[in-house]
Amino acid sequence: MKIFADRKGEVFVLYRSATESVHRDIYLLSSDDHGRSFQGKLLHKWNINACPMSSMDFAENANTVAAAWETAGQVYWTRIVDGRAGEPIAAPGEGKGRKHPRIAVNERGEVLLVWTQGTGWAKGGTFAYQVYNRTGTLAQNGEFPGIPVWSFAAVAARPDGGFLILS
Repeated sequence: MKIFADRKGEVFVLYRSATESVHRDIYLLSSDDHGRSFQGKLLHKWNINACPMSSMDFAENANTVAAAWETAGQVYWTRIVDGRAGEPIAAPGEGKGRKHPRIAVNERGEVLLVWTQGTGWAKGGTFAYQVYNRTGTLAQNGEFPGIPVWSFAAVAARPDGGFLILS
């Protein structure tokens, strides 16, 4: 689960359900009254009879709130406008073993999505990243090895409009 409050005081919650032992769907709850009431939306379905080790993330900048999550070995993100999530955007390419997405938004509304690949129990792996322009079109991508065991990235937008990835 991940909880986030934006500059206007809107509250967002991303969580993975666990109903009937197989429905591990991702939901977004949003509140425009400082958490007094919430509206919910199913973002992504996933049926798996397991407890997946996954994580979620939020970021805000340039009047944009973005959210990221993992489902079935692929990472996704969406912009949230007026408390409503857009359609999920999958990182292009084959999504096998992608986990732990992190997201940042710069002052131009560009989005950086970073995730791990090939990690597992007591096993490091690779970081991959993609930068999307303001309209959600892929603008840049890459990857680099060397994730330490039990680690994932931290990301931030820099004041000059670039991005920072820490491992």
